[in-house]
Amino acid sequence: MKDSTESHTSHIKFWRKRNKPELTLDDITIVDRKMLNRAVGAAALGNAMEWFDFGVYSFLAVTIGHVFFPSGSASAQLIATFATFAAAFLVRPLGGMVFGPLGDKIGRQKVLAFTMIMMAAGTFSIGLIPGYSSIGIAAPILLLVARLVQGFSTGGEYGGAATFIAEYSTDKRRGFMGSWLEFGTFGGYLLGAGLVTGLTAYMSNDQLLAWGWRIPFFIAAPLGLFGLYIRLKLEETPAFQKHMEKQEEIEHNKPQQTLFEMLRKYWRPMLQCIGLVLLFNVSNYMLTSYMPSYLTSVLGLSELSGLMLIMVVMFIMMPLTLVLGFWNDRLGRKPVLLAGAIGLIVLSIPSLMLIGHGGMVGVFCGLMLLGILHTFFSGTMPAALPALFTTNTRYSALAIGFNISVSLFGGTTPLVTSWLVSETGNVMVPAYYLMGAALIGAITVFSLKETARKPLIGSAPAVETKEEAKKLLKKLHLRKKKREEEKANLGNNTPTS
Repeated sequence: MKDSTESHTSHIKFWRKRNKPELTLDDITIVDRKMLNRAVGAAALGNAMEWFDFGVYSFLAVTIGHVFFPSGSASAQLIATFATFAAAFLVRPLGGMVFGPLGDKIGRQKVLAFTMIMMAAGTFSIGLIPGYSSIGIAAPILLLVARLVQGFSTGGEYGGAATFIAEYSTDKRRGFMGSWLEFGTFGGYLLGAGLVTGLTAYMSNDQLLAWGWRIPFFIAAPLGLFGLYIRLKLEETPAFQKHMEKQEEIEHNKPQQTLFEMLRKYWRPMLQCIGLVLLFNVSNYMLTSYMPSYLTSVLGLSELSGLMLIMVVMFIMMPLTLVLGFWNDRLGRKPVLLAGAIGLIVLSIPSLMLIGHGGMVGVFCGLMLLGILHTFFSGTMPAALPALFTTNTRYSALAIGFNISVSLFGGTTPLVTSWLVSETGNVMVPAYYLMGAALIGAITVFSLKETARKPLIGSAPAVETKEEAKKLLKKLHLRKKKREEEKANLGNNTPTS
């Protein structure tokens, strides 16, 4: 591992160019541990709320197909359900274009509070919509509207939550603290999936179709209110506060950067973000959104068996995500991400073969293998993605890049994969899809600069204690003095003509 002082150097040079020529003790951020823990909890809770809905929708996909779409083949209803699921992702970039710039202008905390309200309202409203048998074509239209509201709000959620945690964290522990965001993802998903599993186990099919499926969506209201309360109690991130102070001091009359100018200036990290998110989300949605229906509709497992297997895998993935978050702070983001991508390229086909031909034990082992590989991304991405961008554009760029990639590649994974399996009859299609995403992701990882244990671009170092700040400042000054001496000696040794 490189010396921590050396790892700070290039990012501190960038900070000096944008702020003042010399770093002082006052510039170094001393992170309040209690406030950091509250920020991580609030951000993770919002992500849990988002994924509670995804867990419910994915695990109820077959039931929702019966309720909202005309009777026909089971495959047609399932594809229609996933099409509505995917439609929400099409508006996510629009949400990112609205909420991202707002987050960079008025603050991360305010925007995250508003997205929480919208997410809860969209999820709750699905539970109120009558079925196709009651109101006909209006039922799937209203379902689509509710999903679009959800998609628009979540366009500002993940980028903001990842930014919020990254800017609150110390440089040394940003990977571990960011991994709690995905811990919340799995927790929310498990809560939704657990509710569906309980309903499936204790209710008859007729009861589930008649009214039981609505219960999980109604729970979104109290969850959303609790999340809103927690987020309103938070302060703005230290990095954003310091950025706004600098804006007031030296850029009061400077015109705001337009969206087009931002995209043109940061096209390289934006493409890197899209490539990383493609890898992250194809793996994610393949496991969490497509596999429950794949096990039931394609492999013929009972619905309850499929749900239980996915839930056990997700439960094991929760602590593993934190473990990978801990280790990417020490080993680096790039090695961990690359290991996960290569693992998917090599092991996707064996995993799907186990799922398709190995009986219950084989199905579990195949799912667990995919789940373990996914934790390489879930434990690392919340820290790797915000580090691509500067403080003044972080929320905007991350929200837009993340959601463009999710819309094109992540959210469409269940729809495209189910359609390909239906058209080709080849149950190995999910493996080939994962391998393609992993190849693109691996190429992207090679293009990255290592960001573990470094300050965020545009921000001064963030440490846990004042003593640590003093030690860092002393090392930086000694390092600068040594470089100046080496430069002077080099000049003195230069031969004269």
